[in-house]
Amino acid sequence: MYPQLDARLKSREPVLLDGALGTELVRRGVRWRKHGLLTDAERVLRLHEEYLAAGAGVIRTNTFQLNPRIYLNVFRNREHMRHIGAPGLEELTPKLLRTSVRVARQARANAGKEKQAAIAGVLAPLEHCFRPDLAPGFEQARAEQRELAHVFAEERVDLLLAESMNTIAEARAVAEAARAVGLPVWISFVIGPEGELLSREPLAQAVAEVERLGAQAVLVNCAPPAEIGRALAKVKAATRLPYGGFAHIGRFSPPSWKFEFFPQFSETETWPPERYASEAQRWGEEGATIIGGCCGTTPAHIAALHARREGAKSA
Repeated sequence: MYPQLDARLKSREPVLLDGALGTELVRRGVRWRKHGLLTDAERVLRLHEEYLAAGAGVIRTNTFQLNPRIYLNVFRNREHMRHIGAPGLEELTPKLLRTSVRVARQARANAGKEKQAAIAGVLAPLEHCFRPDLAPGFEQARAEQRELAHVFAEERVDLLLAESMNTIAEARAVAEAARAVGLPVWISFVIGPEGELLSREPLAQAVAEVERLGAQAVLVNCAPPAEIGRALAKVKAATRLPYGGFAHIGRFSPPSWKFEFFPQFSETETWPPERYASEAQRWGEEGATIIGGCCGTTPAHIAALHARREGAKSA
């Protein structure tokens, strides 16, 4: 699928991402444990199908913040995990990554969109996405992200999406990992209230770094819609690559994205689908070609985006 998607991007045709998986699954009563991929895979599959029916041209694997650290971090070290941990913890992450791709692929087949929709394998910061101070160094991040990227390559995803990158070093690590396994990669940065990376590193510098390392697109995400809009203007000025964004709606309600906890956003009702679509439409009018939804958004938000895009075509 990627050559077709790449051709659309190069011709500046709009590409619609899906919306949130984790927060929407939790809203529907799915436990976050093991990302719902063992106990609730059918419900994950149905959510993928709903996003495809809403018009998404790219669906993301349900693997945000999924890496071996989320299990290892609750033990003293790896040896301690082997001593008292449940059997199979060391093999659990690759098992879940493979399951996530197969669930997404089945959803795409069920929707009859094998030739219309791409599957993006989602990589995320190795530590909490809102804690750039916890990020590992470049060499360590590259080694760990490459292991994850290798699994996605074996499962033949169409591309990698590095989501909510919060430091330049880890974004570079992911870009190099993608290149090592031969997959195209889009890099998306989580934005702080100052309009730069959450680490306070300059967004323009981050964009330049990943463009130099071969990223095919640059995005911003995991911030309120108004902040995403302002950050997109900086991205536009910093690159000739296709670019875009996907905002979260509501308020972050921890604990979240930790072992056995739940990703939740509250007060999302202040951003109903039409309001979100209206805001995001302006991003497209100003040059963004890749638009979707982050935490708190639903299939209804993506359907509203799709309807506006189709309406603009026929206008």
